[in-house]
Amino acid sequence: MPSPWLVIMVVTRGIRRVVFAVPRPTGIMRVMTVHELRDLFRLPVVVAPMAGGPSNPALVAAAAEAGALGFLAGGYKTADALVAEIAEVQAQTTGPFGVNLFVPGDRSAEPERVAAYVTSLAGDALATGGAVGDPVWDDDGWADKLAAVLATAPPLVSFTFGCPPPEVVAGFRAAGTAVAVTVTSPAEAQAAAAADADLLCVQGMEAGAHRGTFSNSDAPGQDYGLLSLIGEVARVTGLPQIAAGGIVSTAQVRAVLAAGAVAAQCGTAFLRCPESGAHPTHKAALVSPRYTVTAITRAFSGRPARGLLNRFMLGHADAPAAYPEINNATRGLRAAAARAGDTDRMSLWAGQGFRSATNRPAADVIEMLAR
Repeated sequence: MPSPWLVIMVVTRGIRRVVFAVPRPTGIMRVMTVHELRDLFRLPVVVAPMAGGPSNPALVAAAAEAGALGFLAGGYKTADALVAEIAEVQAQTTGPFGVNLFVPGDRSAEPERVAAYVTSLAGDALATGGAVGDPVWDDDGWADKLAAVLATAPPLVSFTFGCPPPEVVAGFRAAGTAVAVTVTSPAEAQAAAAADADLLCVQGMEAGAHRGTFSNSDAPGQDYGLLSLIGEVARVTGLPQIAAGGIVSTAQVRAVLAAGAVAAQCGTAFLRCPESGAHPTHKAALVSPRYTVTAITRAFSGRPARGLLNRFMLGHADAPAAYPEINNATRGLRAAAARAGDTDRMSLWAGQGFRSATNRPAADVIEMLAR
C-alpha cells in the first residue's frame, strides 16, 4: 500500500535531498474551477515578477489592494529574504498574490568561451570602478526556496526557466497553492500540462527582461509573438493562460482577453510607479530620448533578455549562452554602474511598449489597464 505522504526530493550536484513531505493527493487531480480563477483574478491584470528589485512587497501589496494579482520575484534572493517579503505582503493586504521561482538549468558546456567573455569585461569594470566576479554556476537556492514557499503556501506560485518535476507541482497543489509555469512555445505548454500545472504564463517575445524559455539556446520556435502564441498554446492544452509580453494599454489587455487569456501580465507598465523598487536611473532611462528601442541580449546574464539598447549590449553581442555564470560575473559591474548612474552599463530591462510606462501609482495603472 503506498505511503499517505508524498516525499519530494531535489537532486543538487548529484546529491538527493528530502526537501519536504506533504499528504499524497488521492484520486484524479483537480482542474481549477471558474470560481477559483475568479478568486485569483478579481481583475484581469497581473503585476509581473520582476527580479532584481522592481517587484518589491510595496508593489505587490498595492496590486492586491487594487484588485490585481502581484508577484514577488524570488530570483536572486535567499530563502529567508523571500519569506520575510512574503510576511511583509501579508501584513499589508489580505488579497491574493503569487511568488515566482527560477528553475535551475545546466552548467555551461563552453567554459572556455565563458572565460574569454569574462576577460573581455575588464574595460567595463575599469570604467565603472566595479569588479568582475567569478562565472560560477549555482541553483539560486532552489531546494531551500521550494521548502520556504511551500511552508508559507501563498495562493499562487509560478516557475520560470523550466517546469518543475510533477512531484513538486503535486506538493504545492496539495498545500492549496495553485501552480503556474511560464512558457514560450506550444511544446513547453505541453510539458507544463503533463506536470499537472494549473495555469500557464504565456510569454511572447515582446516581453521585457528574461525570456522564460526552458532551454537557453537559439533553437527555432522560441520567437512567438504573444497573440499567435496564445492561439498555438490553446491548440495543445486547455489550461488557463496568463498572457505576458509588452502589454501596457487597455486595448492590449482587451486583445489578449479576446484571444482567450484569463488575464494580462504586465511588468514594464509598472516599472516607473512610485511603489516599484526599480532603480531611479532605470526609471529615468525609460523616458530618456537617448533610448528609443529595445533589443534581446545575453550580454548581462548569459540568457536572452530584452532591455533598452545601450552600449554594453552593442559591445558584447558575442556573449555565450551561460546562465547564471555570466549573470554572476557581471553582478558587481552592474551594481557599480547603477551607483554611478552609468546607463550604458546597466541592465535596463524593458518590454517593447516601454514608452507608455508612467509614474502614476500602481492602483491608477491597474484601473487604466482593467478599464
